[in-house]
Amino acid sequence: MIDAAFGADWSASLSRASDGELADWLAFCHQTCDLADEIAMSAFRSAAVRVDRKADGSFVTEADRTIERLIRDRVAERFPTHGIVGEEYGSAEAGGGERWYVDPIDGTHNFMRGLPLFGTLLAIERDGEVQAGMISAPALGQRWWASRGRGAWVIGGPNGSTEPRRLTVSDVTDLGDAQVLFRSIRDMEASRVADGFVRLVHRAWRERGFGDFWGYTLVSDGVAEAMLEQDLYPWDLAAPWIVVEEAGGRITDFDGRRSFERGEALATNGRLHQAVLATLHDAEGGTGEEG
Repeated sequence: MIDAAFGADWSASLSRASDGELADWLAFCHQTCDLADEIAMSAFRSAAVRVDRKADGSFVTEADRTIERLIRDRVAERFPTHGIVGEEYGSAEAGGGERWYVDPIDGTHNFMRGLPLFGTLLAIERDGEVQAGMISAPALGQRWWASRGRGAWVIGGPNGSTEPRRLTVSDVTDLGDAQVLFRSIRDMEASRVADGFVRLVHRAWRERGFGDFWGYTLVSDGVAEAMLEQDLYPWDLAAPWIVVEEAGGRITDFDGRRSFERGEALATNGRLHQAVLATLHDAEGGTGEEG
């Protein structure tokens, strides 16, 4: 069934934790990301950084492995009943209904080439719903986070702000005024909505290839109206997912379903979600706000 709900109140209704638990989990995320940031920045643009190829042909650095080991050890010590799913070391189940998702360095290829668009993604799920998540991008000097019913926030950035700022999606309601983001042309050409993607970028006001976590933060901050990518895993999606939803946006797969299962993500300001879906699937009309 396609879920058409979005918005701050709707997102808050998905809370499965107390205020105290959410605060505790976010504090843990901040403390853990502080340590992860130190590891990442000590290796960033370093001639000594070690790079290997994984079985799927993608690259992994020693910093990826070190950060994930750190996070897994911290979760096991602080929350021994919680499970964990990580990019580099797989799944470890535990006795409770909570599970952490870890991407130690999202944007590893950027990291290894000296591009500052990389970050640690950390999120916790309870009973099938992500409850809190964080994206920490030390080379950009920014960190984004969210928890159910408490909003989405960012700190740092070009103005060097030390005060958190609440994120809110844009109020754009027409595709002709929308800025559409995506990971790469090759990524979308290989997707099952390749033809629809071409229609979408031609109907939109502007398109840019700002991929990985950054596209979702830009949608959450009202800078763009849509972000698309595929070939994803739960650790790629969990933290951006809750940031988008708590900022008032909507995120689904390319069929409009709230699920990690297909490894796809369409994040929008919510108001344009149905119009984007219709365009991807060659439906006529529907360029305005959802009811």
